Amino acid sequence: MSVRSWKVLKHHKQANLNIDFNAFRQNPYLPSISVVAPAYNEGVTIVENIRSLLSLGYNNLTLIIVNDGSKDDTLEKAIKFYDLEKVDYYFEYRLPCNEIKAIYKSRNKAFKKLIVVDKANGGKADALNAGINVSYSDYFACVDVDCLLEENAFEHLIYPVINSHKEVVAVGGIVWLNNDAEVYHGHMVKLQIPNKFLPRIQLIEYFRAFLLGRTAWGSINGLLLISGAFGIFHRERVIEAGGYNKKTVGEDMELVIRLHKLMLNKKIPYEVAYVPTPLCWTEAPVTKTILSRQRNRWARGTAECLMLHRDMIGRKKYGIIGLLSFPYWLIAEWFGPFIEAFGLIFTLVMILLGYINIYFFIAMLGLVFSMSLFFSILAIQAQETFFNRYSEPKEIGRLFVTAILEPFIYHPLTVYWAIKGNYDLFFKKTHSWGEMTRTGYAPATAPKKP
Repeated sequence: MSVRSWKVLKHHKQANLNIDFNAFRQNPYLPSISVVAPAYNEGVTIVENIRSLLSLGYNNLTLIIVNDGSKDDTLEKAIKFYDLEKVDYYFEYRLPCNEIKAIYKSRNKAFKKLIVVDKANGGKADALNAGINVSYSDYFACVDVDCLLEENAFEHLIYPVINSHKEVVAVGGIVWLNNDAEVYHGHMVKLQIPNKFLPRIQLIEYFRAFLLGRTAWGSINGLLLISGAFGIFHRERVIEAGGYNKKTVGEDMELVIRLHKLMLNKKIPYEVAYVPTPLCWTEAPVTKTILSRQRNRWARGTAECLMLHRDMIGRKKYGIIGLLSFPYWLIAEWFGPFIEAFGLIFTLVMILLGYINIYFFIAMLGLVFSMSLFFSILAIQAQETFFNRYSEPKEIGRLFVTAILEPFIYHPLTVYWAIKGNYDLFFKKTHSWGEMTRTGYAPATAPKKP
């Protein structure tokens, strides 16, 4: 997968040199896109986040913010800052969602692309379904409201749609972390390696996942997951598939699997595309409490999705998805933490019973650690080679040190959180999303003109 990803990244970088995305964005014939951004208790960052999304230059874009029954001042801040008023707006409940109480638009013509939906709380999947119901665009983008997008993000995402001879039902892009970044009016002024250990180690995880993992899967149309933080979807195909599933916390993965199944069952040539370019920036959890909730939810979502669509596993009719992607996710992603935990316990028992050759054990431990470190360094090197977003050499050095510490300090926690997530799903019947608190971005002054 790493070798495949490296080749794809190299080809993608060379191909993009010949594309002027700034001119591309003004094409009046590009497919229309609605940005659907669920917001729940996002009062800390809501104004900056909306400002960032409104600054996107895509020619045919609508921004739909869905306030999912927030308990804080999310809606009030949006109404006040963007001068919103209730409007009569026709829509149909084509997908199931909780009651939509009101729809707001701005009195200020500068914000004519903005629509704010206020609805009863129902969770992220419910909020996304509500946004799709309100949308009239060809494609919709699933975006977390706390994310910052590159100015030409949608030009990059829509390019595979207009450049493919197949029907493109979804497109994902790279999501990276912007903890400790300086943001001014919704734009990144300065990007830097996170200061705190937890976000910094998650940054390496994101490098591995998006550069070495999803890039490879996307190149063979075997992608099972488009991040809930950022991706675009064919609106009518999603409605045909039934929209987002409100009964799982892995709604983003479950929808992608269902789109694969829909198109394969109908025998329609299609593509779930992936753009290996950093287009979206999000804030990583900075405390173990919040991070554990996130990883617990990811583990539960993976298990739920694989169980819901277990009929696809090993089925030839589902091609790469059934014969390769599903078995990989089943063994490596779902069962992986259990296999690893069992291996550790078994090894400790064998050591206590004196059945392990200590020299061979140390050699094997060194080999496993070296392989783990190798893939982290390869992911960091891929970032430096193809994107080079971090200018200070000392920052890269901090990443290398973090990668060395990861297997001993951080990785055991992720294994524990994954196992606990499965325990909570099967024994506690936990289906909640869990609250995620935001710290906001570092203050920044206006960037200096050259």
